[in-house]
Amino acid sequence: MGIENRVCAVTGASSGIGFEVSRQLCAEGAKVLMISRNPEQLAAMSEVVRAEGGNAGVLVMDITEDHAGEHVVAAARQEFGGIDILVNNAGFARRQALEDTPDQDFRDQLELSVMAPLNLMRAAIPGMVERGWGRVVNVSSSAGKRPSEMMPDYSVGKSAMLSLSRIFAEQYAAKGVLVNAVCPGPTGSELWLEPGGLLDQARHASGGESREAARASVGSKRPIGRMGTPEEIASVITFLCSDRASFVSGSAWGVDGGTVPTSI
Repeated sequence: MGIENRVCAVTGASSGIGFEVSRQLCAEGAKVLMISRNPEQLAAMSEVVRAEGGNAGVLVMDITEDHAGEHVVAAARQEFGGIDILVNNAGFARRQALEDTPDQDFRDQLELSVMAPLNLMRAAIPGMVERGWGRVVNVSSSAGKRPSEMMPDYSVGKSAMLSLSRIFAEQYAAKGVLVNAVCPGPTGSELWLEPGGLLDQARHASGGESREAARASVGSKRPIGRMGTPEEIASVITFLCSDRASFVSGSAWGVDGGTVPTSI
């Protein structure tokens, strides 16, 4: 894919989509700085990537902290050199009705889905411009295109991320830096499948059906008839990070099994 020896930074890399993106980028010969605030899980997942032959470093940090972008760029430079590819993947969601969602949850989602990617892009993109090549992929959600009434704060944050991505895409495409977003639908990752995750929350809301029935129910609402897998989402992200996506900028790719019924 033309990204051998490119230096990548992936947030939310200790599980789910971020972990699979790290694996696939490493499989293409890239050097990946895996970023997460969970030290134990990050250490374990980075060892999996290295055992498969991947060149992976780790950075334990909360990307919503002040100056996080500067810390990420400095860590990548120390480990591998300047960042060529940035994947803003970190995210979190819970099911709750609008009237039960406190103001702080909206603030937290905007910090995670808007301010953190903003700061990381501001820190990483100037180096990409200097080298005349760069890729940024912001992982939004189908809820960013069609808001979910049971995840109002998450939907608002992910929608704002799409606008942010487009603004950066317009600014930097002519300088060789291509910024895009992907919008996954329900995916069989830890966010959904871990105990107490979105699948269990959906089960409880529907009266306590079995996990198997709940998963089938969630999947049946997609035209494709099932939930996605982290590998499937990561494959699209990896493509957008590559030389093969050289004429793609400002997009918001739906990777949702046809969930959002629009042509945009």
